[in-house]
Amino acid sequence: MSDAPAPRVAIVLFNLGGPDSPAAVRPFLENLFTDPAILRVPGFIRPWLGRFIAARRTKAASENYAILGGRSPLLELTQAQGAALEAALAGDEMEARCFIAMRYWHPFAEEAARQVKEWGADEILLLPLYPQYSTTTTGSSVEDWEAACARIGLLRPTRVLCCWHSDDGFATATAALVRAAYEKARAELSPAVPLRILFSAHGLPESIVKRGDPYQWQVERSVAAVMERIGIEGLDHSICYQSRVTPQKWIGPSTEAALEQAAQDRTAVLVCPIAFVSEHSETLVELDVEYGELAHKLGLPGYFRVPAQNSDAGFIAALAGLVRRVRESDRRLCSFAGGRQCPKAYGDCPHARARALAAGVGA
Repeated sequence: MSDAPAPRVAIVLFNLGGPDSPAAVRPFLENLFTDPAILRVPGFIRPWLGRFIAARRTKAASENYAILGGRSPLLELTQAQGAALEAALAGDEMEARCFIAMRYWHPFAEEAARQVKEWGADEILLLPLYPQYSTTTTGSSVEDWEAACARIGLLRPTRVLCCWHSDDGFATATAALVRAAYEKARAELSPAVPLRILFSAHGLPESIVKRGDPYQWQVERSVAAVMERIGIEGLDHSICYQSRVTPQKWIGPSTEAALEQAAQDRTAVLVCPIAFVSEHSETLVELDVEYGELAHKLGLPGYFRVPAQNSDAGFIAALAGLVRRVRESDRRLCSFAGGRQCPKAYGDCPHARARALAAGVGA
């Protein structure tokens, strides 16, 4: 038996971040809308246009966060997920510690990277809390992390989990939450009222998907995996997209349109936030308040929501399984199943980008 100490494994949890006070709303939005991955315009225009968009959206966003007490709950929920994940990995032959790197508000990637360096990690595992990969979320966070590490001189063996959209543990845990919410909603409705599950994901401009971003394809895979594990044959369900923020054409149908269709079909709806694994403004305000009010206005016979995973035991077990699987891999870049999962048409899949870079034909 070896006397060598267990390796110190830094698990870096990526998430969006959110303002921690009313005064933070405007700078948070400026960070969001000046990200090249989000606002895809020429660089010399982006700072001005991003600040303009942030200024235009500050009032509405501040009103939304006021509903939540003036701040986002995302950091505390992510901290709880990290603590739960550390506990789930405590019996493994490693010393695992979770660090949080938010993209648009504290703690930023450089703050997390300095903590990892000070702790003396032997290896790093980048774990995005986005089940589906997008250049606008995981892709942006990985680039931000790499730049932060370069600035402070953090050099450690690093593995990147790019996506886990159809991971069995994730799908099974999510299906359990959906089924419990479905049975609860069904019990509140008359047997004569139909019930439809709406899997709502954050939207993307259609132009980004056309450039090869695999997000929409991966959302569809997530829904298929969850529906398979729910196991109720013929269950009415559909996919929709929320949170449109720019005037260009976005992928659809929108969640608003899905609710209008449900009103026409005289069906109640159960909304599942399939791309979010923590409660935040887009679930607690957009889904619960704004779309709840729209559903009432449209006369839907019922409006219900599946809770986000947060620190659900099944979900945390799924994350622990992903960590173990990635550490066993000899790949620097891993999907939940090892290699590339996206069809070749999706050239903005990180595996395709890495291959192109290695071949010297582009980033």
